[in-house]
Amino acid sequence: MAHLLVVGGGIGGLATALLAARHGHTAELFERDTRAPGAALDRDFFGWRRPAVPQANQPHTLLGAARAVLREELPDVHAEMLRLGARERHELDWFDVRPPARPGDEDLVMLQARRIVLESALTTALRAEPGVVCRYGEPVTGLVTEAAPGAPGAPRVTGVRTAAGRYVGDLVVDAGGRRGVTERWLAAAGCRPGVVERHRTGLAYFCRWYRLPPGTAEGPRRPWTVAGGHFAGCAVFPADNRTFAVALFVHTGDPTRTALRDPAVFEAAARCFTPGAVWLDLGAQPLSEVWATAGLDNRWCALVDEQGPVVTGFVPVGDAVTHTNPTLAQGASLTLWAALRIARTAGHRDPGSAAYAVAHHAWAVRTLKPWFDFQVGADAAVGERYATGAPRTGAAREAAALFDCALDDPEVMRARARVRHLAEAPERAYADPVVRARVAQWLAARPDYVPGAAGPDRETWEKVTGSGAG
Repeated sequence: MAHLLVVGGGIGGLATALLAARHGHTAELFERDTRAPGAALDRDFFGWRRPAVPQANQPHTLLGAARAVLREELPDVHAEMLRLGARERHELDWFDVRPPARPGDEDLVMLQARRIVLESALTTALRAEPGVVCRYGEPVTGLVTEAAPGAPGAPRVTGVRTAAGRYVGDLVVDAGGRRGVTERWLAAAGCRPGVVERHRTGLAYFCRWYRLPPGTAEGPRRPWTVAGGHFAGCAVFPADNRTFAVALFVHTGDPTRTALRDPAVFEAAARCFTPGAVWLDLGAQPLSEVWATAGLDNRWCALVDEQGPVVTGFVPVGDAVTHTNPTLAQGASLTLWAALRIARTAGHRDPGSAAYAVAHHAWAVRTLKPWFDFQVGADAAVGERYATGAPRTGAAREAAALFDCALDDPEVMRARARVRHLAEAPERAYADPVVRARVAQWLAARPDYVPGAAGPDRETWEKVTGSGAG
């Protein structure tokens, strides 16, 4: 049994502490905020200011990978999310008649809920764990370290410091998120810098939350909830308790982006896309202003370099190891995978050793990094397209055709869904001869196919966004 010190009380910290307890360990969780989530969903979601968690009120979706961890490891959390209003949606329910089931189809289900629903369910479960102590309002101010045997130049973290004193543990888990201060702590401890890989996306997001009218339990199964044009895109995120978010995304250099903060302009622009128009026409009640998020990047941080670990006894989870642009909704799944891996391995060997640090890093590179790289590649293509407004041709046109073909073909939809839910690598799923042949046939029947044609042209977009810019 190991004793874990978990820094941060977001999804990563809550899940790590809870999973550790369920695997026979003890844990102490340190959170700078004085309150735990879940007192009241709407009040917490719309009224709780959380500057350290800028993405807290942005749309979230739990993919099949995250849902599988909850169902297998934390069934009470999964049940509590459903009790709180989360909804489940199977990807193959797009079709009027779901195609015959195949092994693995059970993984193609997403949990639709606001982030606060997951945090509340995790908090409820954590409060019932006798082996976990949650220290809200007690932020960590630094690390306690000593020399690490077998890892010259890589201090071993043995605990944390707070204003109340020192706490000692077998492993410190950094769940401090994208705005944590880990780099400063490690530098103060004499560590070499971690290896950071950062890719700017060049995308700005604008979202607004709504609630479906009374008597309307859920929105339409169709149209598809994401539509991308040549220079802008729209997405609809169904969530819990009849709430949903409409999001628009444009390039950070697009001069029309500032006008999208105006609710009237935002809604007019969203109606230029079929998903936005269909959902807004349901008579939903606006619940928020237009919330903007820009300066997004994809960031990977490794605490092992060519010399070995830069620190031992200290591992990151969630956004502390990798945070990605939310378009593919990978974040919660990668976070839960890392939390589960720590819970399963912390007691198998000395978690403060160099060997453990190296093994955990190797697991992260093998398991998490390919999905980070996939996001980087997807964002590079979108960012370039939105920056130039150029239509997709050649391989880019063929890649877009796969997604549009999936709306007509269950076999292609299954392949797309397996990638979307992190069940199969894209290079494997999309290389399937059956999938490739079906996409080729779909394209051959549509020689004039132009990806993104469902969105507005530039003249219409500028007219709509300019009409309320003043």
